[in-house]
Amino acid sequence: MVELGKFKELEEKIKDLVGKYSVLKRRNHELEELLKNKERELGEASISVEKINEERDAVRTRVDSLLDLLQDIDVLP
Repeated sequence: MVELGKFKELEEKIKDLVGKYSVLKRRNHELEELLKNKERELGEASISVEKINEERDAVRTRVDSLLDLLQDIDVLP
């Protein structure tokens, strides 16, 4: 009877372990999906930042050009 009790105890521990494994496996999958989404969002944000930087540089170039034109104008009579 002692042996049967030990098998029962072992069975319960194995069931508990399998349950915990399933929970961890599911959570790992959720975290992998979350990571993929965040990586995609980061990529999109990087593209947006790159576009904004390009636009800023274009505006800066135009402003510099306009300032150069204004310097060429003699404002004093």
